[in-house]
Amino acid sequence: MKRLLFAVLLLVLPASAGAVMPDEVLKDPTLELRARGISKDLRCLVCQNQSIDDSDAPLARDLRVIVRERLSAGDSDADVVRFLTDRYGDYVLLKPPVKATTVALWTAPAVLLLLALLAARPLLRRRAAEAAPAPLSEAEQARLHQILSNGGQA
Repeated sequence: MKRLLFAVLLLVLPASAGAVMPDEVLKDPTLELRARGISKDLRCLVCQNQSIDDSDAPLARDLRVIVRERLSAGDSDADVVRFLTDRYGDYVLLKPPVKATTVALWTAPAVLLLLALLAARPLLRRRAAEAAPAPLSEAEQARLHQILSNGGQA
């Protein structure tokens, strides 16, 4: 049982630690907590879909150091994020704001889904028409009427 617990801890602890190196960690736990919060919302510019908190890329490390330096200098969380977006653009944010320059980014998935549904509509209708049973002939309708009027007895 102890081995199982140890194995689970070995799997879980590295995942929660992220890629932050011990030499990056701030001595003030409050500042470190703020730095980790900011880092989780910033995109690694090398890995693209990973936060700088989780990335091992050298650029992500540099960004984590910048975040910690700015916080240590007295910047607010918003000031740190603004500094990085001024330098790298909204792309550095994992959740970019909706504005004129990012509206295509936010609407593209919905537009593409709508276009795919419109393109698939004729195909689905054709399949539904092919799968529909043929109408009953007059002889089949008469036989069905006879069965139903006899109470279901053939």
